[in-house]
Amino acid sequence: MSTTALLSLSTLTNFEFINCPITPVHFPSDLASNLRSFTCINSLKRLTGVWLSRLQNLTDLTVSGVAVNASGPAIILGSMKKLKSIAISHANLTGYLPKHWHSNLTHIDLSGNNLRGKIPSSITRLENLLLLNLSSNGLDGEIPTSIGDLLSLQNVSLASNSLSGSIPESMAAIPALVHLDLGSNQLNGTIPKFISGLKDLRYLNLEKNNFNGIMPFNASFLKRLVVFKIGGNTNLCYNSTLSPKVKLGIAPCDKHGLPLSPPPAKDSSGGGDSSGGENADDDDYSIGDDRNKNKQQAHGPSKVVLGVAIGLSSVVFLIIFCVLISKCCR
Repeated sequence: MSTTALLSLSTLTNFEFINCPITPVHFPSDLASNLRSFTCINSLKRLTGVWLSRLQNLTDLTVSGVAVNASGPAIILGSMKKLKSIAISHANLTGYLPKHWHSNLTHIDLSGNNLRGKIPSSITRLENLLLLNLSSNGLDGEIPTSIGDLLSLQNVSLASNSLSGSIPESMAAIPALVHLDLGSNQLNGTIPKFISGLKDLRYLNLEKNNFNGIMPFNASFLKRLVVFKIGGNTNLCYNSTLSPKVKLGIAPCDKHGLPLSPPPAKDSSGGGDSSGGENADDDDYSIGDDRNKNKQQAHGPSKVVLGVAIGLSSVVFLIIFCVLISKCCR
């Protein structure tokens, strides 16, 4: 794209590059200052934090599927004081999360990058924040205890990091939370009961963590959810009041509130019997399935006896038939 062409576009407020793998272009100063929305998806081959930081008057920034060479998000966001929505995802962005955020932000999506370090508590001062997606990075430490101050929050995803500690009780104060994804971390402790009191919650992912104790959710809460994932927590179990048909990926609890041990493996010394392997693929213990298997096993001996009886009857009939034939021949 030529400089002359860009000069003719200097009054544009919205610029989008989508599936346009050209080399980055130099925006004239008038165009850079007039832009309010900039989108770059699978385009421009590569970008730098300095290049993006020149778009100081943006309210909406979306970059995805293109490498961004920057020492961290702060170098990009520092001068964008009017920014409301930032989405820089799958951009190989490195460094740490900023300690200072502009209060206008309503959407933050920095997923699928190589960010590391802790989640700064300063992010919980964004009282207008609706969406926070920091999933698939290298973040560690604990979830800020003040996350409950984000009263407008509707969607939070911190999955696929290395976060530890417990789920902050302060999250009970977030009234409109719809989407909560904390899967694939190292979170521990018991799952707080307040989660079942989040009336608008429809998506809940707590799988692949280190939670323990009894899962505090009943059947009516689970029916409200569209997506529920809790498997991969080996020290977590569910109460026997839940239907055994529900596949949760965790064991039922014993009378002491501890996960029941799986049934002993079948003896495979006979060689080649793969039935044990099929059972190992089940996500959960299923009493209903076991009953069906017992019924099938109970029918087995009856079929054998019936077969033997038919065979004996055939032999007796054959003997009688031979006797009758021999008498006729005389």
